[in-house]
Amino acid sequence: MATHTAPSPSRHERAAHTSSPVRTAAMVFGVVFVLVGLAGFIPGITQHLDRLEWAGHESGAKLLGIFQVSALHNVVHLLFGIVGIAAARTDSASRAFLIGGGIIYAVLFVYGLIVDKGTNADFVPLNRADDWLHLALAAAMVLAGLLPGRTTARRDDDYAIRS
Repeated sequence: MATHTAPSPSRHERAAHTSSPVRTAAMVFGVVFVLVGLAGFIPGITQHLDRLEWAGHESGAKLLGIFQVSALHNVVHLLFGIVGIAAARTDSASRAFLIGGGIIYAVLFVYGLIVDKGTNADFVPLNRADDWLHLALAAAMVLAGLLPGRTTARRDDDYAIRS
């Protein structure tokens, strides 16, 4: 019996067939952040959209009627999501996005606890629902950043053709 081996796939072809839990998590968080950023500009999903301000505590818009948002807040979610989607290309970038993003959300949680709501210091803007969501995001992102890397990568010899 002769054994014929197909040419080794390129790095790009291998990457297309490679997935890992940490990369999947970065992609999921990225997509969700993009969707949340877009939702912040959609009437009905965001209540009181006519009271949306660029930034600051004066913004009266509330995503899902719960989370206070501003245009800047929405844009930051969009950009954060794009970074997450881009980071999902590699394990190391995914891990950095998830753990770094988790740390950012932990800082936002603490900031939300100490800032005097309704003042100029509350520039994000934040309400208590945002604060607790930031804590949950911090924990979820850091934990996701600790997920394993390349666990489902195919080996080059998986592409061998035997006849």
